[in-house]
Amino acid sequence: MARPPRPTRAASAGATRAASTARAASTARAASTARAASSPAGRRRLRRALALPALAAAATLALTACVPQQPAGTNPPDKTDVTTAPIGDRTIVEGGDLVMALSAEPDALDPTTSSSLYTRYVMETVCQKLYDIDAEGDLVPLLATELPTLSDGGLTVDIPVRTDAVFADGTPLDAQAVVTTLRRHLDKPDSSRASELGPVTGVEALDDDTVRLTYERPFAPLTAALADRAGMIMSPTALEAEGDDFGDAPVCVGPFKFVDRVPQTSISVERDPLYYDAEDVHLDSITYRIITDASIRAANVRAGDVQVADSMSTMDVDSLMADDGLTVLQVGSFGYQGITVNIGNQDGVGTDPVQIDTPLASDVRVRQALAMSIDRDALVQSVFGGWNDTACSPIPPTSPFATDASDACPGYDPEGAKRLLAEAGVTTPYEIEIQASNNADTLRLAQALQAQVADGGFRLSITPVEYSTLLDVQSRGDFDALQLGWSGRVDPNGNMVNFLRTGGGNNYSGYSNPRVDELLADAAASIDVDERAALYGEAVTQVQEDEPLIYLYRTRSLTALTNEVAGVSTYADGVVRLSNAAFVEGE
Repeated sequence: MARPPRPTRAASAGATRAASTARAASTARAASTARAASSPAGRRRLRRALALPALAAAATLALTACVPQQPAGTNPPDKTDVTTAPIGDRTIVEGGDLVMALSAEPDALDPTTSSSLYTRYVMETVCQKLYDIDAEGDLVPLLATELPTLSDGGLTVDIPVRTDAVFADGTPLDAQAVVTTLRRHLDKPDSSRASELGPVTGVEALDDDTVRLTYERPFAPLTAALADRAGMIMSPTALEAEGDDFGDAPVCVGPFKFVDRVPQTSISVERDPLYYDAEDVHLDSITYRIITDASIRAANVRAGDVQVADSMSTMDVDSLMADDGLTVLQVGSFGYQGITVNIGNQDGVGTDPVQIDTPLASDVRVRQALAMSIDRDALVQSVFGGWNDTACSPIPPTSPFATDASDACPGYDPEGAKRLLAEAGVTTPYEIEIQASNNADTLRLAQALQAQVADGGFRLSITPVEYSTLLDVQSRGDFDALQLGWSGRVDPNGNMVNFLRTGGGNNYSGYSNPRVDELLADAAASIDVDERAALYGEAVTQVQEDEPLIYLYRTRSLTALTNEVAGVSTYADGVVRLSNAAFVEGE
């Protein structure tokens, strides 16, 4: 039942629309260059313009721009988690090419450096991890055979590795291959994984099937870290051959193997006959097609031109759920969406913070006033129709590590915000440029923020940027503020350390507070859940005082699929899982 990708009228319309948007953006960029140069952050961007990819559809939206709001429903949405479309008793039709519509272009397919959720979608099929989470959020072995064994007061960690697996290039998986990957995570200068692995002092292979990590102090979040990119094990043969270019043609252990990539268009993978459970893989291949417009993704899945589509808009979800030919998976998130404020990221993420000389960056009262100008509950209702949830911190309320401190939001007080701005001595309305991903839902959010913060004494200008370019912008530090999120990890360490610790691999704000560093380190060193929760709560309270990252809301992952496929899952880490998917006969 081979199903090659079919071109669609909707996709062609999307391409035409994108070209039109780009032409309009070019004119807008020329008009906004002078305005951009008037701020210190703008001058930094202009000085580095030749080093940055071109911004896709970079246009500053006027305060009067109009974006439709989510229609008000008569009843609140039913947000019961549906994580899997099970195969059950349905008859599997072996083979075929499944097409998934991806809402954004992944970054490099390199587990060491990647920071994109969409890369995790692709890598789920081609690059298995030592551990994973299940539908309940519990940690389970994958390329490891058991959970880690701790000794020496938690300073020594032994991980048993399965011996029946080979990489897609035929290289055997063994403990030494795991060591090679982990050392790359720890040593590569541009690694985003080093801080995720904690205070490691040694990594070695005890024998063919046991890896030992030694620590300066105990590190409780390790297993959770190894259930994500830090635990994706790469072929040592491919690493030696490709080096920094590994992400151009990744080779790992997985039910599928990488075939090719057409930038901004598609990524293809095919069944790997060397996979240790190859008999349980049902598809011949998967094509990930980049379709950034949510309405076009919805049209494509309705038409059957794609079988799975991620990140459905809350504007479309009710009608998709009412379609008898479709199934919609929905699940809450470990992660968050927020506003990152650039405080000291002048020279790029991972470099020493250098204080930026603007009121927003240098005066905490201005950032506090910005946070106080935002009504999170109103945003969630008006922009997303109640489908998403408010977020006050990087710790979801469903987490065993949640506390009153992590659940508390800064109060909505626009009059108080104006008083803080007056104390700070800034001229109002205080102007802030915010860069945001160029998709309809995000721009609706940004314009709702624009309207809200005006009451607190701010004038927000919005620059839409293509998603993968925005990832580069935040890494380089070429922004005043930007709106991006994090898909989330089961352990709070994975949502906090990289972003909030001094020198963290994802500390895009250039934030540095020794007290927060200490609290996060102490929390990671404890194996007591209550103690860790209290320490994280203290850290959240301090972060809310400093406001380097203003948390806004948590998305519900909304995945649509046609009823001709089953075995698709989406868990609270935000990853759509296709490894066990299959075409099935009609019900």
